[in-house]
Amino acid sequence: MKNGDARVFNTLHEQYRHMGLPTDLIDAQADFTIFNLNHIIGGLLPFKSPVHRLNFFVFNFIKRGSGHYTIDEQTFELYPGTVYFTNPGHYRSYEWQTADEVYLITLSESFLKENVHADIFEEFPFLLTETFPGRVLPQEVFLEFERLYLLIHQEYLSPSPFRKRIISNLFVVLLIKIKENFWLDYNPIYEGNRSSAIVKNFKRMLEKHYRELNEGKVERVFRVQEYAEAQSLHPNYLSNVIKAKTGKAIGTWIMEKTIAEAKSLLQNSSVSIKEIAYRLGFAESAHFSNYFKKYTDSTPLAYRKAHYMNTP
Repeated sequence: MKNGDARVFNTLHEQYRHMGLPTDLIDAQADFTIFNLNHIIGGLLPFKSPVHRLNFFVFNFIKRGSGHYTIDEQTFELYPGTVYFTNPGHYRSYEWQTADEVYLITLSESFLKENVHADIFEEFPFLLTETFPGRVLPQEVFLEFERLYLLIHQEYLSPSPFRKRIISNLFVVLLIKIKENFWLDYNPIYEGNRSSAIVKNFKRMLEKHYRELNEGKVERVFRVQEYAEAQSLHPNYLSNVIKAKTGKAIGTWIMEKTIAEAKSLLQNSSVSIKEIAYRLGFAESAHFSNYFKKYTDSTPLAYRKAHYMNTP
């Protein structure tokens, strides 16, 4: 299967059901799950998944197990004592040879923001890392993680009315331990090539979309939702990645591109302001004029008078 044909899953329940795996341990409505993977695929080993994309986070703690996983065509081996996680948006697949004791935690971005921290990616920017190669930890360090994820699993099975609150607080401790051991000085802006695949794809689509707007092939400016859907990402996740990687909000990218295109048309063409407004997706020229003035301190008409190049 080509990556472009990979299925996108919004929940673990949806993914496992599609793959024909048991879903008894997984609440279809839950935005947080934890279980021993052996209880799901123990009788199906060796097990290989198809290529897929997930719109949620996955944290894996391998006490006794082996295999490998592939993220965006990079393959990493999995050994006993390995900890790794993946975030939304990547093409991924995995193969397990053994999985005697492998704990898996999955959770949505909304769970993180609602139960952990509203500014989760500011406190834990490593969650936006491009690719996290699984790391084999010293036994004493892995045991620290094991104590935490087993406590989380215990609370996950508990009928306590404080269950979610306890889980979220324990998960914060888990994130702090990951940060302490792996990502103390991590800053996604400086990770590898600053123009990550997600950022590059967004910029490419931004340029293409405004070119098509100018050519009349499309009639309105894309929203964040549409840029996210083009990469099979949650809009909030795309916004977080763009802001972390570039230091600039996605709305700012869109605004700057709109203003740049407007200036170019005002300066280098005789197209009417009403037509420019229409090409840039504004229903009313007055709305366009207000928008332009807000970001340039000049009306479109005044800008044209000052900058129009009447070339032969």
